[in-house]
Amino acid sequence: MNESNGITDRLHRPLQDLRISVTDQCNFRCTYCMPKEIFGPDYPFLTPTELLSFDEIVRIASQFAKAGVEKIRITGGEPLLRKNLPDLLKRLRAIEGIKDIALTTNGVLLPRMAVSLKQAGMDRVTVSLDTLDNDLFGYINGRGVGVSPVLRGIEAAYEAGLAVKINMMVKKGINDKEILPMARYFKNTPYVLRFIEYMDVGTSNGWNWDEVVSKNEILEMIDAEIPLKPVDRKYYGEVAKRYQYADGQGEIGIISSISDTFCSTCTRARLSADGKIYTCLFTGRGTDLKEFVRSGASDEDVFNRIVQIWRNRSDRYSDERKEQGTIERKKIEMSYIGG
Repeated sequence: MNESNGITDRLHRPLQDLRISVTDQCNFRCTYCMPKEIFGPDYPFLTPTELLSFDEIVRIASQFAKAGVEKIRITGGEPLLRKNLPDLLKRLRAIEGIKDIALTTNGVLLPRMAVSLKQAGMDRVTVSLDTLDNDLFGYINGRGVGVSPVLRGIEAAYEAGLAVKINMMVKKGINDKEILPMARYFKNTPYVLRFIEYMDVGTSNGWNWDEVVSKNEILEMIDAEIPLKPVDRKYYGEVAKRYQYADGQGEIGIISSISDTFCSTCTRARLSADGKIYTCLFTGRGTDLKEFVRSGASDEDVFNRIVQIWRNRSDRYSDERKEQGTIERKKIEMSYIGG
């Protein structure tokens, strides 16, 4: 190898995190991610041959680790739909330099999979849950699924020994009244609740500024009833701003990519299910590694391509949106590259 760990992009941001989408399919049709009006029964999802194989994922991830990646997050779609996922996790866990493996899920398959995920080397799961109201949750997920299956998944993950975070996407006029009920419910639990500002990911969710509930609005709402105090970040590149309850009984996080952007410390690359590298959640263009690998590229070739991609990176979309207002551009759907 002719490079070493510690590569940075044009804005001096290190490469530390890799998010790997293992499928573009999902058993939910959440209105802000995969609205059922677009992702219907005839939607052309990727075929098995279009997906990266486990061998290809491990090979690419190994080269990312040599370039400085220490954390891997498995995403989708719904990643637990990918067959034999624990087999992949065991292989990723064995890669030298990988210190942490997490997974983002809607949680409904966790009761039967949590133990095998933990045994395979998973450290943490993040479960999406946008309300505790059954009817509203059924509307948001587009499948009429109630809250109980997700809560059972959260409990199963914790009982299996996995650390658990809960992600609540907040959209004004839809579930902003659920902020306080969610905070109350999870306050004295082992789980960290994180609120996410409604983002303009992809082009199919009809996003506009008026539907965003800002970080400050969320903080004011909770702090008025349950006082909060800010907490220092745990590590460089942490996306959530952290706040501890003043009584010491738990904490929350807020991911504020709209009102309080964090592009300047973004350390994440994304590998799509069909093998493209994306250097920003809001981009419309990726670099194809799958065909490069399948064409006979050596490990060194793959490593050098990764280094080249990262060193040429200058993405700062959320900063530009904040500076310029709404930006019209084609963006890849979140269901395609994960959150």
